[in-house]
Amino acid sequence: MHAPDGFIDAPVSAAAGLVAAGAIALSLRGARREQGASPDGRGGQLGAERTAPLAGLVAAFIFAVQMLNFPVAAGTSGHLLGGALAAILVGPCTGVLCVSVVLLMQAVLFADGGLTALGVNITTMAITTTVVAYALFRGLVKVLPRTRRSVTAASFLAALVSVPASAVVFTLLYAAGGTTDVSIGKVATAMVGVHVLIGIGEAVITALTVGAVIAVRPDLVYGARGLRQRLRLRVNGELVDAPDTEPVPAPAAARSQRTVWAAGLVTSLVLAGFVSFYASADPDGLEKVAADHGIDKKAEEHANAGSPLADYGVEDVEDARLSGGLAGVIGVGVTVVVGTAVTWAVRRRRADGRSDAASPADTTGTSV
Repeated sequence: MHAPDGFIDAPVSAAAGLVAAGAIALSLRGARREQGASPDGRGGQLGAERTAPLAGLVAAFIFAVQMLNFPVAAGTSGHLLGGALAAILVGPCTGVLCVSVVLLMQAVLFADGGLTALGVNITTMAITTTVVAYALFRGLVKVLPRTRRSVTAASFLAALVSVPASAVVFTLLYAAGGTTDVSIGKVATAMVGVHVLIGIGEAVITALTVGAVIAVRPDLVYGARGLRQRLRLRVNGELVDAPDTEPVPAPAAARSQRTVWAAGLVTSLVLAGFVSFYASADPDGLEKVAADHGIDKKAEEHANAGSPLADYGVEDVEDARLSGGLAGVIGVGVTVVVGTAVTWAVRRRRADGRSDAASPADTTGTSV
């Protein structure tokens, strides 16, 4: 759903840019709180240690999976948007930052999504999907049994709804600032219809990924904070809760997290560097609707169309498989670095703020 330059006029694109900038500013503040949240929801350094490295990996994984267009209807394909997945794994505010980093890298390096339309794309693909998905996810988790299956099921439904919601927001933006005279009713029907189908693919990918992480390290899933499956023992013919076990020692938890991170990065590299070659070549939902209804009549060439990585290929590499694979690997590498840098910067600022707040008390000493 990457809107190019020219679909939306300058005033509405600028307004969407302001909305995106404001949302990112709020997300930076919210991400500091999310990174300070421990698995039991209370907070502390442990939460930051676990959330910060995972956020950069989530951004890289979303970049990789977005290269895997899957067919959804005759002549139409879809791809992951990623807002639901990011929100559930690392929190809604951090999720907005992750998807925004992906969209920025795609626009600047790969000429995917217009530069003047970056605010539109962040509004539709990062903000809308994350907010809608996480709000629905939290509502479902509150009413469903607190089990791993419930979290996975809630992630499926949240992701499913987030995609057509994004299509609705794009339609509203187009109604306010579309550059061609097209029936908004037809645009809305076409956009929502095809993106409901794309949402099914989004839901499957999101649920499988969340379920896989929960199966290995449920404490790394932000949306599963406090989720505990207590061991039940049969005593005198009755089932009783087993006593609490000791928490996993920090060194062991760190080693386990590094294993998860390494596995996720390797998976992202394989998806972007190899599997992406087999992705559907059909236009995605927005491209198809734009072509069918004339929305693309005033589309403009991307300002970075001459980028060495434009259209997800490496310039001067003639072999299509190698060119696309190298571009995918480069994209994953750059995204994980930028995503991790942003997250660590947020974490560092949070740590500095906490130190400043604590400094007056430090000067007074403590009594024992």
